[in-house]
Amino acid sequence: MKYNKEKREIISDKEISELDKFVLEFITILEKHIDYVIISGYISILLGRARATEDVDVFIKKISLEKFSEFYEDVKRAGFWCLNAEKTKEVFSYIEDGLAIRFAKQGQAIPNFEVKFPKRQIDEGTFEDFITVILSQGKIKISSLERQIAFKRYYLKSDKDIEDAVHIEELFKEDIDYDKINKLKQIVETIED
Repeated sequence: MKYNKEKREIISDKEISELDKFVLEFITILEKHIDYVIISGYISILLGRARATEDVDVFIKKISLEKFSEFYEDVKRAGFWCLNAEKTKEVFSYIEDGLAIRFAKQGQAIPNFEVKFPKRQIDEGTFEDFITVILSQGKIKISSLERQIAFKRYYLKSDKDIEDAVHIEELFKEDIDYDKINKLKQIVETIED
């Protein structure tokens, strides 16, 4: 795995898992309609950590109902379904109200995509400092390593999240901007749920 900090790219030679295939399939549809960034637990899995997950969290930029409808029709045609609701307006109302919407393959509930609009300014920042992970079968946009570490270590704080942060730090210790982590830490520690 090679990280080019200037290009904000990670080139991975990992063997593609079933979860990676699921992510690539969904992302291929998503990116035709909406700008996105993967956040949270799947990132450490993508970067080689052996652990399970039931969902893949993703921020999408805010869009209109019309644009969302186009995406929703495409995703249904590709064999995905929304776990929250069926009708387009109802599904869109969830995400518009600040709730996550979940998509899985037809007839399944997990794994699923947890899709949401960013709620805070710090969440919006994921679109400014994302990294592209290049796999043999496609590309995936993820939040920055520093953002991952700060959120996992200082906001989420569960054992699993701390282990995710440690994995990323160990893997990319030469390339991590610890000043950026400290700045994000100060912001993260002020977040109220």
